Amino acid sequence: MIGLAIGAFIVGLILLFIGLFVEAAKFLLWIGIVILIVAIIAALLRFIRRNA
Repeated sequence: MIGLAIGAFIVGLILLFIGLFVEAAKFLLWIGIVILIVAIIAALLRFIRRNA
């Protein structure tokens, strides 16, 4: 599960940078932000469950 979160984080970062540098693909910026937020939430939930 943590591997999936890391993969989503990396994909989110890539889409974020592509969205920042390519003016025609601004929607990728928002997709990247959403994927990053989901990956961070998944990682936090995994961390909380492991410590509980």
